[in-house]
Amino acid sequence: MFGRQLILLGLAACLAGGAWAKPGKSQKIVKKSSRPAAVARSAGAAALVAAPLAAATTAPVTLSDSGPEPQLAKIFKEIESNRLDSALQLTEALLRQHPNYRLAHLIKGDLLLARTRPINGFGALSQAPADKVADLRAEAIVRLNGYREKPETRYIPRYLLQMQPDQRFAVIVDTKRSRLYLYENDLSNGGRPRFVADYYVSQGKLGAEKLSEGDKKTPVGVYHVTSSLPRQKLADLYGSGAFPINYPNEWDKRQGRGGSGIWLHGTPSDTFSRPPKASDGCVVLTNQDLDAVAKTLQVGLTPVIISNSVEWLSLDDWTKERNELNKAIDNWRADWESLDTDRYLKHYSKKFQAIGQNF
Repeated sequence: MFGRQLILLGLAACLAGGAWAKPGKSQKIVKKSSRPAAVARSAGAAALVAAPLAAATTAPVTLSDSGPEPQLAKIFKEIESNRLDSALQLTEALLRQHPNYRLAHLIKGDLLLARTRPINGFGALSQAPADKVADLRAEAIVRLNGYREKPETRYIPRYLLQMQPDQRFAVIVDTKRSRLYLYENDLSNGGRPRFVADYYVSQGKLGAEKLSEGDKKTPVGVYHVTSSLPRQKLADLYGSGAFPINYPNEWDKRQGRGGSGIWLHGTPSDTFSRPPKASDGCVVLTNQDLDAVAKTLQVGLTPVIISNSVEWLSLDDWTKERNELNKAIDNWRADWESLDTDRYLKHYSKKFQAIGQNF
């Protein structure tokens, strides 16, 4: 019993600092990264996470759930409730589904070890490398945060005000949340973006805001898919396929940003998923998630927007901003058609440059 109590504290405390944070109330613009975190420490961890845990394991209303997040939430709820045998059964079921899932193997090891002796932390096996355990802990936290804080369908990313009719889907990557959101261009509703699914992703080892070749960072900006590379043409590192994006784009070049070879790609055949910060700058999904996203990608068309923090608008606010944007475009068009140079140029910055022309 004492061992069971300590695994409760060890596993619950490992996640309490981030995974069970209570969400803030919806704002006009809801920044997912700004929600307050509940911090639980030491012996009080299990008690402090109990209430938010119950809420966390109820999936939000979405059109699609993907990945092992629902199973992980159930496993940690069973641990928090001291139902370790049930937690072990759920973990073994998860491993049958994903045999190469290292996080699930670590949880199983802890649950088995707790049967024989007290443990006092996540990854209690003496031979477990500290850096690898830290990576898996980070993955558990961001996965459970992403599962619990999935955007409501009535909120839309601010970056998707207008898509071309032939752009069927858009990809939004939130680097702070290690999450990729997939939206469909719902032409039946006037081109309003419709939430489809979201996926856990890995990014650069040193985070985001890429500046130069080899800096181990993921770029931030607006890009599009430029080609599709099948598994047969790739090393095993890239998994089931790869989709290069056009980094650096024109804006990146003007800002002095360099580098190349930024892709959306999968994981090696012996790996289910990678830690949140593990790539050389690419956006990495599990192979099953990449295969799902791949069906929606259009070479040369699908926008891939990578941001440090996604801003969400309510449908009313999104509609208002979209109308304002379209009005500004209509005014620009009217001033261009007027042949009045002063009226036309008032729409441009004095720093404007394009195709060999400036202000």
